[in-house]
Parts: sequence; structure tokens; C-alpha cells
Amino acid sequence: MTLEEQIRNCRKQAGISQEKMAELIGVSRQAVTKWENGTGTPDIENLVAIAELFQISLDELLLNEKKEKKQSEYLYESTTEYDVDGIKSYDIKLGSVHTLILSSSEGEKIKISLLSNIIKGLQRDYKIKIDDIKNRIDVDLQRLNGATEADAKESIVIRIDIPQKYIGKVEIAVNAKKLEMIDVECESIEFDGKVTEVSLKGCKSVVEINCNLDMLVEVVSHEGAIEINQISAISKIKIPFDFNFRAKQKGIGTRIYYEKQGGRVEDFSSEDADNYIELNGMKSELFITREEA
Repeated sequence: MTLEEQIRNCRKQAGISQEKMAELIGVSRQAVTKWENGTGTPDIENLVAIAELFQISLDELLLNEKKEKKQSEYLYESTTEYDVDGIKSYDIKLGSVHTLILSSSEGEKIKISLLSNIIKGLQRDYKIKIDDIKNRIDVDLQRLNGATEADAKESIVIRIDIPQKYIGKVEIAVNAKKLEMIDVECESIEFDGKVTEVSLKGCKSVVEINCNLDMLVEVVSHEGAIEINQISAISKIKIPFDFNFRAKQKGIGTRIYYEKQGGRVEDFSSEDADNYIELNGMKSELFITREEA
């Protein structure tokens, strides 16, 4: 359990709202929201105040976070870095992997890490190729020595960190179980391929997902559009309680439904919101589920 999950769980177990928690600690409600969705971290004084409020020790509050970090370490790792000299578009083609994590970073290097707890020959059998072509950087995953797509799909996690100041458009082609996008601010991110789980955290962009599998899209925090293009699929998008959006239903035979607390409710989208969620394609359904505060 991460720190943000620990804070959220403690608050809900105490039966108080974010507003009440903020009042008791002496911070803004927006600060509590950021702590709970992971876009902000409480300083040491606020960590002590949170622990005192919920009558737990500071070690108890942070213990699960430490365990989470320890569990995220991998036995085998291969990292490729490349200096970026200006704003670029990124064309990322990876074939099949288990998880792709796309994140922004400071500095001027794109960093691509292949991670696995199973494949001992990771550095020998899988190579990242980077081509810098004018205003575009191509990233490809190459398989050598008989390495298979099946092994990669079961065992490899790829993390790509792109320098924030040099991100233009991003195009991703991959077949994966999970796609995570963290703190990426750019014009657009376009995904083509197969994925069943998508997570958006702290991104500012038009995110376009072209996938014909049933998906679960979890929005921790996001600014911009989320466009989902599907044929004959049923997907769900989970949004936080304070995420305001417009809904757009396009295509042929597409339907958008709304849920709260596991039950169907009336449309709770907002016509004047800056963010929007769009469903396009054919014969597909999208269930938008809002979490309660």
C-alpha cells in the first residue's frame, strides 16, 4: 500500500471528509486531495500531524510505503539513455511486454529501463534501439537470441522517462497488460495496440486510446481529454470525485453509462468542463464510474 492509499484509507476509516481532515490538520482541502491522489506529498510536519490525527505512529504511516518501494525492485535491469537536444515527437514501438510506464523527468536524457524478476539474460536478449531523425525520436525494442514475444509479455516491465521540456507528441504501439502514464505534459499521447488496464496520474494532455479489448481506465488525476476508440468492446473508466468533464459520444452504436457506488445513475457530466471523455468507434459501451469523497 502506497502512502497516498494509506492516508486515504485512514481518513475513510475515521469517517471524515477531506474538508474536515484539512481543517483538523490546518491545510487546504486541495492539499489533502493531492496527498490522496499522489500528485503531492506531505512534508514532515504534516506527516506528524496526520499520524497524530489518526492515532498511529509515524512508522506505521510510512511502513507500507517503504515495503512498496522494496517490492518494486527488480532482480534484472537493462537501461539505455540518450541525450535529447530539443522538442521532439516520440514514436515508441515495443511489441509485447507486461507493463509499460511512461513518465516525464527533469534533465535532457530519455531513459529507458527494461525490468524483470525472471529473465536473467535481459541485457543479452533484449535491446533498445533509438533513432534520432530530425524532430522525431524512434524507440524500438529488439529481441535477440531466440527471445520471444510470449516471454516479454509475461515478464518484462519497461519504464520510459522523457525529459519534460522536450516532449512534443507521443505515439505508442505496444501489446501489454498494463499501461501507466505519470506526470506527462504534452500536446498529445496516442496509444495503438492491446491493453486491459490503463492508469493516468498527473498528466496534462490529449490522451487517445485505440484498443478493441475490454479495458479498465483508472484516472487518478488528469487535465485534458481522454478519447477512447473501440470496436465491439465494453470498458470502464474510474474517475475521482472531483474530476469534472464533458462527455462526447460518437461513432456507430456507441453508448456511455454512468455509475456511482456500483449502481447506474443519471448523467453527471458537465457541459462547461474543460476536460472531456469521448467514446468513438462501433458497437461499444463505456461505463464512467465516479468515486465518492
